[in-house]
Amino acid sequence: MKLALTSRRKRQFVIFSSRSKRRAIFLAGGLFIGVAAAALAWLADLAQDAFAVLLAHSRYWPLLITPLGFLLSVYLTNRFFPNAGGSGIPQAIAARHLTDQGARGRLVSLRAAVGKFVLTLFGLLVGASVGREGPTVQIGASIMFALGRLSPRRQPALILAGASAGVAAAFNTPLAGIIFGIEEMSRSFETRASTLIIAAVVAAGLTSIALLGNYTYFGSSPMGLRGGLDWLAIPACGIVGGLAGGLFNRAVVTAGTIALLNRRPLLLALGCGFAVALCGLASNDAIYGTSYGQVKSALESGTPLPGDFGVLKLLATALSSISGLPGGIFSPSLAVGAGLGSNIAALFAGTPVAAIMLLGMVSYFSGVVQAPITAFVIVIEMTDNHAMVIPVMAASLLAYATSRLIAEEGIYHALAKRFVPAAV
Repeated sequence: MKLALTSRRKRQFVIFSSRSKRRAIFLAGGLFIGVAAAALAWLADLAQDAFAVLLAHSRYWPLLITPLGFLLSVYLTNRFFPNAGGSGIPQAIAARHLTDQGARGRLVSLRAAVGKFVLTLFGLLVGASVGREGPTVQIGASIMFALGRLSPRRQPALILAGASAGVAAAFNTPLAGIIFGIEEMSRSFETRASTLIIAAVVAAGLTSIALLGNYTYFGSSPMGLRGGLDWLAIPACGIVGGLAGGLFNRAVVTAGTIALLNRRPLLLALGCGFAVALCGLASNDAIYGTSYGQVKSALESGTPLPGDFGVLKLLATALSSISGLPGGIFSPSLAVGAGLGSNIAALFAGTPVAAIMLLGMVSYFSGVVQAPITAFVIVIEMTDNHAMVIPVMAASLLAYATSRLIAEEGIYHALAKRFVPAAV
């Protein structure tokens, strides 16, 4: 009797210790991800400021610096960090589906995280139209994977938690981080892992807030639709944004399957960089980097963006993605959507421009990633505009349905097939 009781207590102690260890891994991972996200955000701003100084000397410097920068970034990626190219989210998605630890580790290794961190900053330094949020997802997944070696049975859940924490810390959007993990990363709700994922998101979010402050990514935009004809902006933005997002999706995914382009990666990068510089000249230097400042200013002031901003930003982002250099499409996609929304706002005299720009942002982003719930939650959290919840939700769903007419699946899952074609 005593032996049985002792044995049961030992089993309970082992289970308790295992669970405590697992919780500690998730919390520690969230802490490290928060620090990495804050550091990347701070350094990304410095990189873009440095590029702005270059532009102040001459608007024509990018014709030389940007193509050479693209070429060097792709060379370093292919030579030293082969799985750090592109957004980083496809690698995290693929890693969750792989069962081979070696193959999984190559996609979300600390080496890949270092390459993604450094080369994303370098891309912003030379004017690429990329964002830091997608890279933060791969970095987060890599950090969790490294810590997860202490608990190998939970690797898929750890990668999911790392990716979710990365989104939450990058945008200061904890709800969007959780929804992103459920809808985009796993496409299912895992009850056993849910509390641990939330713990990682909270740890990363609190760390980021402690280092950067509690902020709303795009400031506060209280404007809303008044009713009547204003509500016609919802289908207008949903259809236009969905079509544009689907076309971007299809173009980037198709470019990766064209053998002629892939045979000469450095030449492709050089050409894409030169084309981005031309887009920059045509846009009066508005499309370089994330274009975060221009969009935030337009939303807060309620003033329209330049008429060619949306199209040129779309082209620059597509070229930056096709080139293969490390960098995300999260922020640039939201900027493209804001530009398209600004164009559509010209058709609705008297309707608040900022409100239609929000519809454009969620519509285009939903069209690109085909994750409508993530899209509307992240836009609402980033703008703190709860008056637009229903219009933004409706536009996101309509854009998703429209995009599906052009692209079969979201861009991240389509690109993930390059890493694990039989499993995604």
